[in-house]
Amino acid sequence: MGPSGAGKSTLLNVLSTIDKATSGSIAIEGKAFDTMRAKEMAVFRRDKLGFIFQDYNLLDTMTIYDNIALPLSLSNVKPAEVEQRVQDVMRQFGILELANKFPSQVSGGQKQRTAVSRAMVTNPALIFADEPTGALDSKATTNLLESLVQAQKERHATIMMVTHDAFAASFCERILFIKDGEIFTEIYRGTATRKMFFQKILDVLAMLGGGLDDTI
Repeated sequence: MGPSGAGKSTLLNVLSTIDKATSGSIAIEGKAFDTMRAKEMAVFRRDKLGFIFQDYNLLDTMTIYDNIALPLSLSNVKPAEVEQRVQDVMRQFGILELANKFPSQVSGGQKQRTAVSRAMVTNPALIFADEPTGALDSKATTNLLESLVQAQKERHATIMMVTHDAFAASFCERILFIKDGEIFTEIYRGTATRKMFFQKILDVLAMLGGGLDDTI
């Protein structure tokens, strides 16, 4: 979290291998990005990373099932395993009954659950979420965040989220606040209730010099 222009999206893009860092170095699981060749980077991105976007990035000509199965199909996973993994993740996010529908036939919340399922189906070690609740109403936001927390516990994946929403951030365990390209401060939830953590987030945002409307 942080003010507009603080560098949050840049950091997310660099960590997710979308952009290259102009200085410094990045390593995940002990592997430095700048030592990877293009093919190795592509395999790393496919096998280790998951992506969740605010605008869903679903293919309108494919069913919900096929959208989720796509990453596995591109990795040449056997059809029987694809079916099992897709059904498991769809069941986990409560969209199994939408398997044969197209994105245009489902709600925004269901589209985002589809996008999250697609990110989770490859069992990535690290998932990048860029404003995943930005287009959702309050009920859909709560449902999605609760499902993400549960999925994170069951699948043991790390989720890195950029959000302007203090409510969404209150579901996290750790928050980094960025200002002028540097870490301003960080807070941990620990044993605090989500309500207490939410208030702590608001206090830090006030210290940053702006309210919720000034953060992205």
